[in-house]
Amino acid sequence: MKYADQIARELNIKSHQVSAVAQLLEDGATVPFISRYRKEATGSLDDLQVQAVRDRLQQLKELDGRKEAILKSIREQNKLTPDLERSIRNAGTMTILEDLYLPYKPKRKTRASVAKEKGLQPLAKLIFSQRPLALSTSAKEFINPQKDVNSLEDALAGARDIIAEWIAENAEIRQKIRNIFTREGVISSKVVKGKETVGIKFKDYFDWSEPISKMPSHRFLAVCRAAEEGVIRFNISTSEDHAIATIEKQFLKAHGEVGEQMKMAIKDCHKRLLGVSIASEIKTESKKRADDEAIRVFAKNLSQLLMAPALGQKKVLAIDPGFRTGCKVVCLDKQGKLLDFQAIYPNEPQKDVYGAGETIKHFVNKYGIEAIAIGNGTASRETETFVKKLGLPKDVIISMVNENGASIYSASEVARDEFPDKDVTVRGSVSIGRRLMDPLAELVKIDPKSIGVGQYQHDVDQSQLKRSLDDVVMSCVNKVGVELNTASKQLLTYVSGLGPQIAQNIVDYRNENGPFKSRAALKKVPRLGAKAFEQAAGFLRIHQASNPLDHSGVHPERYDLVKTMAKNSGSSIEELIGSERLKDRINAQEYVSEEVGLPTLMDILEELEKPGRDPREQFEQVAFQEGVNEIDDLKIGMMLPGVITNITKFGAFVDVGVHQDGLVHISHLSDSFVSDPTQVVKLGQKVNVKVLEVDIPRKRISLSMKSDRPAPAKSSTPKKRLDPKPTFSPPNKKPTPQPKESKAPEGDLQEQLMKLKGKWK
Repeated sequence: MKYADQIARELNIKSHQVSAVAQLLEDGATVPFISRYRKEATGSLDDLQVQAVRDRLQQLKELDGRKEAILKSIREQNKLTPDLERSIRNAGTMTILEDLYLPYKPKRKTRASVAKEKGLQPLAKLIFSQRPLALSTSAKEFINPQKDVNSLEDALAGARDIIAEWIAENAEIRQKIRNIFTREGVISSKVVKGKETVGIKFKDYFDWSEPISKMPSHRFLAVCRAAEEGVIRFNISTSEDHAIATIEKQFLKAHGEVGEQMKMAIKDCHKRLLGVSIASEIKTESKKRADDEAIRVFAKNLSQLLMAPALGQKKVLAIDPGFRTGCKVVCLDKQGKLLDFQAIYPNEPQKDVYGAGETIKHFVNKYGIEAIAIGNGTASRETETFVKKLGLPKDVIISMVNENGASIYSASEVARDEFPDKDVTVRGSVSIGRRLMDPLAELVKIDPKSIGVGQYQHDVDQSQLKRSLDDVVMSCVNKVGVELNTASKQLLTYVSGLGPQIAQNIVDYRNENGPFKSRAALKKVPRLGAKAFEQAAGFLRIHQASNPLDHSGVHPERYDLVKTMAKNSGSSIEELIGSERLKDRINAQEYVSEEVGLPTLMDILEELEKPGRDPREQFEQVAFQEGVNEIDDLKIGMMLPGVITNITKFGAFVDVGVHQDGLVHISHLSDSFVSDPTQVVKLGQKVNVKVLEVDIPRKRISLSMKSDRPAPAKSSTPKKRLDPKPTFSPPNKKPTPQPKESKAPEGDLQEQLMKLKGKWK
């Protein structure tokens, strides 16, 4: 395979693994299917590694496509030489490739092209050769009033324009200036006059500068947003003297008149062409890196949110709390079907505590409610307190549920199709209840960007963001598995090998013919062919199937193998399923063949031991501090329980039950130095925090997860810091050198892959 060796080196895997993934992708296999059911072929690559191979293949194909287009363009100009063609074909990145193409790229009218039309290119060549000559005499020959060259200075100025463009299009000097900008470039911003008030949230960037090499991704995106909203203007610059000296070192060879003309051309080149071009390029590359990092954080957060513990199939009463408009209550059966609904008014201003309480008790008794889900928005803590005082049976679970995006769902086409005769308040309450039962199944109905677990998600490359989030959703859905007879169209859409149309066909077939009795019955669904069945079947579960393997992760292509295992062990398939220590009873090595290796056999035995096992953690309730319901109740120094609701590069947000999440800055996440918050916290994690600061007018809460242990006594012998404390540089001051960050754990594969992607770009 053409790219196998290169990708293998970059990802530190074997060439045959890359070739296997490429062939499977070419044959129409999906990432979840490849990583789960084709381990022998790929050498047990996981889904992140398979995604990395897929993405790199696409990038290299695009690079080759661009090379062919460039070669064709230069060939048509009759300017393609063997050396140039060799350089183009060997170009490893788009940046290098575009640098090589720049001198031959069709241009709009430039000062250099105008000078060439005036016949000044021979003069430019004379000066650029830097041979000793009487320049004033030679240049006079090019004075031509008919071509608007009226003086010696006109001729020399035109020649300098041509030379400046030649230098600016030189691939070698472009890379040198690019290196200077990368190492020494400074990004600086100024407020647009008259925008001081409207853009107050960007006050930190009104008069600010920072080395581009030190700037974190979230800050660059904040600057970009401020510029997009017209609040500030920013640019990236570097030492003009250093840049010009670098250009002169490569191009300036002569002294005297010719040398002076070259110096003037070089200075003009940097100021008007090369410096501007590279600054723009660095800005674009910085944006790409910031996008990559923001998308990585978003993807990791989304994965943790989708894989949050599920309560499971319980009869749920869900409440969307409120004050003036009341609380919307719905009752759901174990499959999430709406049974009943009503509005109650236990809070201000109506304060109908008795009537609301009687309604809740009636619903609990009538529908055998096993759990109560309360949205964590307005009036959530007041409603939670009200419910807990009703004296409901102790086995009724009362849990707060993150309702981010519920309003998006309630007004969506999906919700209108499901509940055409219900208003948005009822739909939103249903979504809250279903999130408690199964967060994954409900959240796939909402655009991931609306869930609120990213940073600057609306500012990053939207197509790249969608690809990444789609990968995350598909990975999570297929890890958990999908109950075929209850899954929504939206959930089925993300099953390996399906998609929106086949998912809809499955739902239609199910509605017309009743529940599926077996996986094999899927083949009767319109447009669900052999390939789609192969890709999807192993991830679909049928609870009451006649064949118990249909409720497991064992793929139908291995059913005969399981039958053989059962026969050889003197058992039935039913007896094998759920058996403990099955790996000790069955020697997997005996069943190794050309088609099936040990990785697949071990997966099969694990599935037989625990069929349909949910990989998500056990559900736990979140308990907030009693009596702390509003931001006004917070006091500096308070210790509070909370739950992580969002993670960014600069810290983590924590819900402490006061309707406003507090921020644990990265410097307060741990007693030791933290370079990446995702290494120490995860979404949905229960934590204990200390209140550091409360800004009620701006609704800002600062929290800390550091321990209150006293600092160790200073030793008389200086010791090298292993985890240096990060420094902060105020605007307009020379930044303090940052310590080198410790190497990320090898286990954080997703971060390593994202960094590799950044290098490829």
